[in-house]
Amino acid sequence: MNSKKRNIRDFIVQLQRLGIVAGLLAVLALGVWFCHQMKGSHVEVGADDKIGITPTQIQSIKAIGEWEFLSISNEELVDTIRKGLFKDDQLVRIYYGTLRLGINMHQASPHWLTVKGDTVTALLPKVGLLDKDFIDEARTKSFFESGKWTASDREALYRKAYRLMLRRCMTKANLKTAQDNAEAQFTKMLRSLGYNEVIINFEN
Repeated sequence: MNSKKRNIRDFIVQLQRLGIVAGLLAVLALGVWFCHQMKGSHVEVGADDKIGITPTQIQSIKAIGEWEFLSISNEELVDTIRKGLFKDDQLVRIYYGTLRLGINMHQASPHWLTVKGDTVTALLPKVGLLDKDFIDEARTKSFFESGKWTASDREALYRKAYRLMLRRCMTKANLKTAQDNAEAQFTKMLRSLGYNEVIINFEN
């Protein structure tokens, strides 16, 4: 009777050992299958230094509005003469002004910035005069004045100084300098966001 029980116990132990071996073989087979499935595949962990431009950032750039890229200080000595019977009346005044050239981002088109791969293209508004009231009337001085002059006479002299300043400062060379400065600053800003290729165009 004892011999029979011992045989049963030995048989159970052998079954347990077989179960452990079978489990190990199953785990090994699963590992081999997984390696076979992953053959030729790999996982890469890297860093992408491109920050990217979000719609919020694009809107923030536009919200800045006026961007000044060239400031030109100018002064004009302007005179007018009124012929008289016995003598001429003369009015000579000095006008000072600062012309600010740049772009107004509020004038940018809705899709002024486009991104394709690592290339970003910007279409900027045309460079122009940011502030039309560029003459500082508080600094205007009367250099010489003889006779009587009305407010309309002084206004005419002001308009003459205005035209002279525009002609002297709004040259192709100055506009080109302001445009080059705009291109350089926008290129630097967009490259800081991780874009290798930056294309800057201006509206006609």
